[in-house]
Order: sequence, then structure tokens, then C-alpha cells
Amino acid sequence: MSEDRSGSSNDQQKSWFERLAQAFHDEPRSRQDIIELLQTAVKSEVIDRDAFSIAEGALAVSEVQARDIMIPPSQMVVIKSEDDPKTSIRKVIDSSHSRFPVVGEDSDEILGVLLAKDLLPLLFKDGDITIEDILDRLRPANFIPESKRLNVLLNEFRTKRYHMAIVLDEYGSVSGLVTIEDVLEQIVGEIEDETDRLENEDIQTTAEEGVFSVPALVSVEDFNEYFNSSISEEEFDTIGGIIVQQFGHVPSRGEELAFENFHFKVVKSDGRRVKTLQVSKVTEESSQ
Repeated sequence: MSEDRSGSSNDQQKSWFERLAQAFHDEPRSRQDIIELLQTAVKSEVIDRDAFSIAEGALAVSEVQARDIMIPPSQMVVIKSEDDPKTSIRKVIDSSHSRFPVVGEDSDEILGVLLAKDLLPLLFKDGDITIEDILDRLRPANFIPESKRLNVLLNEFRTKRYHMAIVLDEYGSVSGLVTIEDVLEQIVGEIEDETDRLENEDIQTTAEEGVFSVPALVSVEDFNEYFNSSISEEEFDTIGGIIVQQFGHVPSRGEELAFENFHFKVVKSDGRRVKTLQVSKVTEESSQ
């Protein structure tokens, strides 16, 4: 009996691979044709759900543009050339990021990119660290248009060996930044390390007064405590869960809504779940 079952399984697998080969031989007419074939493979247990999710994400990146996933200027952590060196170093330490755009007097003037590891030699330098010491260690910035598709960008990250790109709008102004991690997350889902777990717990102020960056995984209890609000905790544990319910779907980046005297704007979403929200209180003036 075991031989029969094994033979049946092999026949089923062979049949599926034959169908896959035939599908590509016939040149599938759409991405949906390939998705449906992969869904059949999941049902037949030829591939697992995780493999399907990665394949689906890899297919989707060709239809996603940099503007869809970029971090907006209000959420960017930048080093200012006029800042005191100690202030810059403290910003690097507090943010736990590895790369920082360095701007001049004009926020659209990107002087280069500072790598946190390039600051290490300065810590052993005799005498005080100067802003010139920091500027001497800048790497060239890479600029891309908002319309750059992620599959093309990922190939550029790989072949040109850089991990961050500054996104420019049609007028040449900075509209955000994208990292290689942002692109990879579109394929494999959330990539978390120890610093991400800390960020998921923290509500942070932004460069814009009265506007806050709120991770979607912040608990409703912590949100209420921080903003002295009284949003119900009965149905959902996280603020992201409540916002998705209010939208009625998983919102894309840039979608906005007003709820419980707050204005919520989606800053980061991968199409499967919301990651980061921009939050501000609704005042009487703004509601008029």
C-alpha cells in the first residue's frame, strides 16, 4: 500500500510540474494566471503557504513604485550640516539606524549619506570632533524618481551595491527615501530585529509640530495613556487593528481618516497590514 501511495504522490507532483511547465510554455497572459497556478500548488501541498506568499510578493514588486513605500520627509531621520557634532552623534545613537541623509541649509540639498559605522574612527580621534570630520566621511547619495518600480530598484541596489535611495518628485524636491529593507519586506513580509521591536512599542514626535509617528502595533491602552484619550479596547488590542476596521480594508500609504478626535494617515503599509501611522489631534479650527 505504501508503494501505491508513494506512486500516487509522485504522479500528483509530476502532474503539477507538467502543468507548471506547460503554463510557462504557453506564456501566461497575466500575473493572475501564475498566482492561480501557485494557489493550486498550495492546495496540492507541492509548496507551502510561506513559499506562496514570497512568490506572490516577488511578482507584485514589478507593479509597485517607490512612491508607494517611501518614508516621507516628516519621518526621515536626517543629519543637518549646521548641527553641533555632538547633536548629530546623539541623533545617530538614539535612532539606531545605520544610514542617514545629510542635508544643508535647504532640506532639499542632500550633501550625501552618513553611515553610522563611519563615525567609529572619530570616537578615537584626539581633540574635539568637528562637523568637517563628519562631512569628510559622507558617501554619495543615490537619487531615484517616485515612479521607479521596485523590481528595477532592487536590481540597482544589488548591482550598484547601495542600500538607500533618496526619492525625488517631478520638480526635483525630496519626497522621501527608500531602503533595500523596505523593498525586501514587500516580498518576504516584515523583517524585524531587536531595534524594530523597540520601535514597535514607541510613539515618537516628528519634525512637524503636533504630529506623531505611531507604530500600528502600539496597544490601544498605551495609545490612550499617551494621548489621554478613551478609544475602546474591547474589540482590538492594537491601534492598527482599530484603524483597519474603520477603513473597512487594509489601507494603502497616504490614505487618511478622522476618528475619535484624531486624524490618522497611513505612512507605511505593505498591502497586507498597516505598519506606521501619522497621528495628530483634531482641533476645532481644523475641523471647521
